[in-house]
Amino acid sequence: MIQPNLQLAKKLNTVATILSVVVVALVVAMRRIHFDTGIDFSFLPPLHATLNALAAVALMFSFYFIKNKNIEAHRKANFVALGLSVLFLLSYVVYHTTTEATKFGGEGTIRYVYFFFLITHVILAAVSLPFILFTFIRGYTGQVEKHRKMAKWVFPIWLYVAITGPICYLMLMPYYS
Repeated sequence: MIQPNLQLAKKLNTVATILSVVVVALVVAMRRIHFDTGIDFSFLPPLHATLNALAAVALMFSFYFIKNKNIEAHRKANFVALGLSVLFLLSYVVYHTTTEATKFGGEGTIRYVYFFFLITHVILAAVSLPFILFTFIRGYTGQVEKHRKMAKWVFPIWLYVAITGPICYLMLMPYYS
């Protein structure tokens, strides 16, 4: 049994709190910030969808591994999922601070479906970020019971966000210029 490292957890919680505030503020601000780099970043949306889809796969592997009591593989899958999500977030910010937003052009019921996925995706992504980090920290620092309690509700939200990202991309894909 791993002894919980509460001192490390406290430091990492502070970092996670600051990081969560900065990331949410940056994502809100990036709609108002635009940098003209002269570089065409139109290749990034399919990368975003791929990174999100791979994160969803890593999360499902993580779930499978923990259900089969393979803790080391579970930990590795969580590192992969978190790493893919970080790469996604970085490229997402680059794209949206350098490229004009693409408008969804669908009409009728599909428009409501798209905006349902988009709105729930964005809200849950923003709200879940600190909880994903805190859940990860609990596991990383050996606070297994706290990790388990949080993961029961954080995991399905993170998985939903990771799956709805590619869905939104696929629905928006015909409207990219």
